Amino acid sequence: MTVRQKVQHTLSTITPIQVLALGFAAVILVGTFVLMLPISSRNNNTTDFTTALFTATSATCVTGLVVVDTGTYWSRFGQTVIMLLIQIGGLGFMSFATLLFMIMGKKITFKERLVMQEAMSALTPQGIVRLIRYALISTFVIEGIGAALLSFKFIPQFGLWEGIFKGIFHSVSAYNNAGFDIFGNFKSLTQYTESFIVNFVIMALIVLGGLGFTVQYEIIDKRYFKKFSLHSKVVIITTSILIVVGALIFYLLEHDNPETMKYLSFKGKVLSSLFASITPRTAGFNTIDIAKMTDASNFFTVILMFIGASPGSTGGGIKTSTFAVIVMTLLSVIKGREDTEILDKRIPKDEVYRALSVVCISMFIVLFDVLLLSVFEKANFLPIFYEVISAFGTVGLTMGLTPHLDITGRIIIVLTMYAGRVGPLTVIYALVRKHANTNAVMKYPEGNVLIG
Repeated sequence: MTVRQKVQHTLSTITPIQVLALGFAAVILVGTFVLMLPISSRNNNTTDFTTALFTATSATCVTGLVVVDTGTYWSRFGQTVIMLLIQIGGLGFMSFATLLFMIMGKKITFKERLVMQEAMSALTPQGIVRLIRYALISTFVIEGIGAALLSFKFIPQFGLWEGIFKGIFHSVSAYNNAGFDIFGNFKSLTQYTESFIVNFVIMALIVLGGLGFTVQYEIIDKRYFKKFSLHSKVVIITTSILIVVGALIFYLLEHDNPETMKYLSFKGKVLSSLFASITPRTAGFNTIDIAKMTDASNFFTVILMFIGASPGSTGGGIKTSTFAVIVMTLLSVIKGREDTEILDKRIPKDEVYRALSVVCISMFIVLFDVLLLSVFEKANFLPIFYEVISAFGTVGLTMGLTPHLDITGRIIIVLTMYAGRVGPLTVIYALVRKHANTNAVMKYPEGNVLIG
């Protein structure tokens, strides 16, 4: 077998999941080397590898954690590179590959459709090209509207061109649930705590980006809630409940905190509570100082970060639909029912097992990374726990630990962000299912184990 034949054989055996994992790694490496160039930094010096790698990974994995301030360290060129990495990471490199295929008139093969299906978390490869076409068009339209609205606020403050660039950058960052900002000094959106337009636009972009393209497509295509698929109904209901309940809890916990909301107007308290409820589910912006929030608020934020956004969206976490299935399964067990039921529909056992696997594997990864970071970083437990959950959920919120990470800590967080974005949970579960299916014809006798 020639070298060419060996290469072709190797490529033919790569699974769609492996293509996605390798593709994201390739984008991160290219972004790393571009950010290392002197032109990417304001001082025109070469950026060290770990700083560039951390930033490129955070941008591609749409996280928002940074070891250097995005607004003051990176040049306009570097900020543009970061914005492009966010866009590629949010939509997925396969979406842009599909765009190139369509422009060139190339026929998309079945294997490429399978990769696209995996990238978009679609149920079947049928109609996947149409879904990606919608995702591309809707993304640029929504980001354009968001950029225009934000620019109206930023232009009077920063001038025409700077205001427009800030509008575009933060619209892209918000819609892709990235959380990067270029206001300088790690301030995020704290200067706009009581600005209705900034809060409303950013929150709307975060929610739309976090719903998932499948849900967005159904909202436009079917319009009426009754006609939506079970998946879309579950995502919309779960998202709404998390936002409303989260806002109420943050208001109760922070409205009298002199370090955060106490001296804000009622409008400011409501906006801050809503923002604090929406942003942890993978966005990463903040309008109040995270480090000054109560421990109860920060722990509740950890829970929201772990839940995350929805399947096929620009966000991370275990996903809203997974959370809903787990909750309904627990309720079914408590009620003594054999099946998990949601909205008068019975959830297949395979999906319930998959949801349980996702949660368990996610918890294992998080706890293992918390242990590692606790060994190498001299910090209190809550900031470390917060940091790992934020990285795994591709959120980007921090209690101030990120800029102080040493090289080992940076590498741990880089791997955690990558794991949270490309979904090794799916890879692990797919391998387990593959082996399980080969042994499905043979069943062992039942045995009893004491539980609880």
